[in-house]
Amino acid sequence: MTELGHVVLYVRDLNHSLRFYTDAVGLSLKGKIFGDRAAVLSGGSTHHELLLIEMGNAPGPLQGRRLGLYHVGWKIGNSLAELKTLYQHIQASGYDIDGLADHTVSQSLYLRDPDGNEVELFVDDPRVDWANETQWMEAPVKPLQW
Repeated sequence: MTELGHVVLYVRDLNHSLRFYTDAVGLSLKGKIFGDRAAVLSGGSTHHELLLIEMGNAPGPLQGRRLGLYHVGWKIGNSLAELKTLYQHIQASGYDIDGLADHTVSQSLYLRDPDGNEVELFVDDPRVDWANETQWMEAPVKPLQW
């Protein structure tokens, strides 16, 4: 295995979710499929990193302590300045930000998509050699400092 290929999410309202994933996350719509009930999105790394399938009114993702998907993380660039610019864009667009974190190896912001799925948007810290060092794995999560 060389990389995670894609994630598939069931959503209540396809167009509402499309606005979020194109505006807040920065993915590009490649096309709609299945009679316009699904959408293929890409960040440019592969043919699609996300597939959204509209389910209509159905129970949302489990919250709190549970098994299953916790969140999906998207690398949005290579610098803290890029993350800050995205943070300001997300705030100006009216999306709520759940939190900001410095994970030593990366800096992140967290928000939820229209169906309540947690999304992490992050940049790697270029000062950390994650491929050859391991101490970052046990580093405590710190507040993000701009």
